[in-house]
Amino acid sequence: MQVPASGRTLAMAVVVAAYMLSFFHRFAPAGIAQDLAAAFQTSAASLGALAATYFYVYTIMQVPTGILVDTLGPRRILLLGGLVAGAGSALFGLAPSLEVALVGRTLVGLGVSVVFIAMLKLIAVWYDERRFATLVGLAMLLGNLGSILAGTPLVAVAQATSWRGVFLGAAVLSALLGVACWAFIRESHSADAPRPRIDRTAIIGGLAGVLRNHATWPAVWVNFGLAGSFFAFGGLWATPYLMQVHQLSRVQAANHLSLYFACLAVGCLVVGSLSDRIGKRKPVLIAGSVALCMLWLVWLSAVRMPVPVSYALFALMGLVTASFSLTWACAKEVNPPQLSGMSTSVTNMGGFLAGALLQPAVGAIMDFGWEGTIVDGVRMYPVETFRYGLGLLAAAGLIGTVSTLFLRETGCRNIWRAANRD
Repeated sequence: MQVPASGRTLAMAVVVAAYMLSFFHRFAPAGIAQDLAAAFQTSAASLGALAATYFYVYTIMQVPTGILVDTLGPRRILLLGGLVAGAGSALFGLAPSLEVALVGRTLVGLGVSVVFIAMLKLIAVWYDERRFATLVGLAMLLGNLGSILAGTPLVAVAQATSWRGVFLGAAVLSALLGVACWAFIRESHSADAPRPRIDRTAIIGGLAGVLRNHATWPAVWVNFGLAGSFFAFGGLWATPYLMQVHQLSRVQAANHLSLYFACLAVGCLVVGSLSDRIGKRKPVLIAGSVALCMLWLVWLSAVRMPVPVSYALFALMGLVTASFSLTWACAKEVNPPQLSGMSTSVTNMGGFLAGALLQPAVGAIMDFGWEGTIVDGVRMYPVETFRYGLGLLAAAGLIGTVSTLFLRETGCRNIWRAANRD
């Protein structure tokens, strides 16, 4: 039975709303980094670990999520994910100590880790594959509104009330969206992409096939470098960098962050549409990643600049970083259609693994160069220390850029059968 167009639209709207909330949770530590540091009296490394806990569990869950959406379907896991994320957000908001906050953040990461892969599976099953990148870009445009909320709006609300109240509200919303996903999603499957039975041998065989496919891995490494550096910078270190190196106010730094996220959201739609329109994936990814590396050189210089210039550069950085959104299409189109959940989840794992590693690694580098200065309970770091930390993110971006050269051009269609015939 095919799902009616109106039913698909309503269901996708609910899933995208859940995706928006996952983006909010992902990047919220950046907007309230100073609050968290003061509340828990934490070092940069500990703050990095708190933010990265989300990425650790998200990374671990990518392959299991891909298996679950290819077997049980998105509806069940989205319900469970919403309830778990709600419980984690409530615990984080009420946390009396760093240890409790870590548990809450872990539960949030566990709960929201299922949303993106479930959304990709629904797009792959419900819509024409030639529109895949465009629809993913549109979904990311809308989803990234959640990351925009983690910038200026979060700072404003946190200053007016408290950061704890924000996460208690997010807890209620997470649970409601999980229930809504259960209520509105009606799953169906095309004849060309039947759902595998829940069979351990079939699951392991399908996953092994995705992992053995050499064409899968360049997309993983591109996602690792481009998305990983974005998650680490936008998810935590951008605000402290702007405030301490460029001497911006908290509101100005938050505005930069929101602009960064907004332009990445627009960029995802532009990149996906451009790629589908020209019928190519690889040239768009190469151009975007090279431009991103050039921008990292600007931030590594730590040169002070007029605020309008830094706004423009953050906007440009968001636009070119969006090129990583094509990596899911690149992986999906070189693997069997019925394994789209597994192939996209393996690719997605690259970026979240990088985020999990880079956030605390940058913090450890900064703590090593800390000279003991504390202002209002927050550690202050020398410019050179920030430069070394950001150098790690720039190196990750370079890895992603080099990896784009090894991508297999698919022509925006699934070439798995053709490649196997060859």
